[in-house]
Amino acid sequence: MARLPRLGPAGISQYVIQRGNNRQVCFCSEQDMIAYASWLKQYAKEFDIQVHAWVLMTNHVNLLVTPQSD
Repeated sequence: MARLPRLGPAGISQYVIQRGNNRQVCFCSEQDMIAYASWLKQYAKEFDIQVHAWVLMTNHVNLLVTPQSD
């Protein structure tokens, strides 16, 4: 069952963690991480989200972000 949509109020920072399914590897190479970082920059700009900090590990991603609109 999918999770219910979560609130993302403008101006409130959020800690986001994204894990691989069953904590499996998400990034098999440095090129995978470079691609993810590029997409993160692109979509943060597109959806008006400030990215304050990010950490890419082999099996998960940690983000500290602030949406600029609800």
